[in-house]
Amino acid sequence: MEIIQNNEPLNQVQLPEPTVSGVFGHSWEVLKRNFPELLMVILIQMVLSIPFGFRHRFYDMDFAGPFTTGLFSFIYSLLVLIPVGYGTSWVFLKAVGGESFRVQDMFFAYQQFGNVLLANILVCLIVIAGFIMLIVPGIIFACKLSFVPYLVMDEKMEAAEAIRKSWEMTKGYSWTIFWMGVTSIFVFIGGLICFIVGIFPAMIWISMAFACIYRVASKKPAAA
Repeated sequence: MEIIQNNEPLNQVQLPEPTVSGVFGHSWEVLKRNFPELLMVILIQMVLSIPFGFRHRFYDMDFAGPFTTGLFSFIYSLLVLIPVGYGTSWVFLKAVGGESFRVQDMFFAYQQFGNVLLANILVCLIVIAGFIMLIVPGIIFACKLSFVPYLVMDEKMEAAEAIRKSWEMTKGYSWTIFWMGVTSIFVFIGGLICFIVGIFPAMIWISMAFACIYRVASKKPAAA
């Protein structure tokens, strides 16, 4: 099943201003138009996360222990969570950009599996190193590298090149990305308050907002 956002080419899609309200507002409109399909994507991602969430149950088994549980978590993350996460970001990116998309596009990351894993590992190491350096550098690194998944999926960049490009592209957008992160906390809490089920549209909305700011940055000068 293919979902057509509109009939305009991507370069004619009206993208919002690079502000928190702008990207969240645009993402909300896209979410309303394509909610069933986007909900299916996020539900599939959550279902695939269930085994990881129950990993501690291994402790109740005679053959399992901390090492076995840790090994399972590591392997499952590499084989499922990371590539599916990148693929989900790819779907949301296509949606906010007005491109046609399919639910099965969330598995597209497996076509460049090795590069996706390398990019994710490098970003995690850099951000963790930043948090070890008194937290603030970790927040800065997380903001500066937030475009890496989209560059890997959208531009098919190698991991190292995606990191360098993300660092450049976020110039002029870092504070927006930071405040988007703060806003996302309140959106997430609001979703929980709405009888739990609101967490699904909240998760989609947050993810699409970050995809939207990347799409805006990729179509305008980074220093705008």
